[in-house]
Amino acid sequence: MKLEKCKDNPVLAPNPDVYWENLVTCNPGVIYDNGVFYMLYRAAGDDEKHVIRFGLATSTDGVHFRRASTEPVFSPSVDGYDSGCVEDPRIVKRGDEFYVTYAYRPMAPGRYWTFPHDVVLKPECSEFAPKAWADNLGNSALAVTKDFKTFRRLGRLTSPVLDDRDVILFPEKVGGKFVMMHRPKEYLGEKYCGVEYPSIWLKFSDDLLEWENKEEHLLITGRKGTWEEKIGGGAPPILTDRGWLVIYHGVGDGGLSAYKAGALLLDKDNPLKVLARTPDPILEPECPYETEGLYACCVFPTGNVVVDGTLYVYYGSADKYIGLATCRLDDLLDHLTQNCMI
Repeated sequence: MKLEKCKDNPVLAPNPDVYWENLVTCNPGVIYDNGVFYMLYRAAGDDEKHVIRFGLATSTDGVHFRRASTEPVFSPSVDGYDSGCVEDPRIVKRGDEFYVTYAYRPMAPGRYWTFPHDVVLKPECSEFAPKAWADNLGNSALAVTKDFKTFRRLGRLTSPVLDDRDVILFPEKVGGKFVMMHRPKEYLGEKYCGVEYPSIWLKFSDDLLEWENKEEHLLITGRKGTWEEKIGGGAPPILTDRGWLVIYHGVGDGGLSAYKAGALLLDKDNPLKVLARTPDPILEPECPYETEGLYACCVFPTGNVVVDGTLYVYYGSADKYIGLATCRLDDLLDHLTQNCMI
């Protein structure tokens, strides 16, 4: 089972004439509302600090997107916790509001593709500086908007002493609770269920900002020697008649170090119960726009919607472009329930 890549890929590419997005457009949050696909995408220019912002593009067919503004719609704050960069939005709708989870750093990461993997710029600071600042940690926060033009920052979602990204909210409550998916890199070893590689965890809460004191639940962990040794959430879960469909990402070690995507099916009433999991990736880097860029051999799913029975999966490719892959929703669900049950 493979998702079919759009013949018009990449559906969004850097704009060489605009300073804040002339190098990168990738990792978009996408939602479909009242006949319009809204794409909130990660964008950056070729400046030395590599400041990362969000742009907005819209479409009526899910393939051909037009930029909605010549300026970013969401940028790092002036002097707040997310003053360095904002990255990788995921979008869910509740009522008439769109809630956006996003990763951030207190200072810009610098030209990270020129450093060893997962290394970023760090500030010069005293011994008393908090860890988040001293290590320029990637954390996650929540914002809300009604129109994708004006946003309100609601606050930090994750611990300030953890590198904790790929934070995604379920679009509906489960058992009367909000549900959050996240990937804390430091949750390793015997203390954390013997987890050997960064894994996907779930939390449940009565409040969208109160997560830090909630019990952690391991959802899935990576599989040694495979394409998914290190894993993390991808796009927001989709509720279907057969359970929660989750598209996630994985990356292997050594010669397998390409970012790919797989799928999970979770019980609709108890998302801690994994019903099915694809043993092989359903999306992987093959085309030049996926293998040649700032991070070679990378497909990174961050947005998905279902329209008229078709699943649209939007992904960053090579940390530079945005791709689209599709399938019939029922085809993927049939594959999971007929071939991948656990």
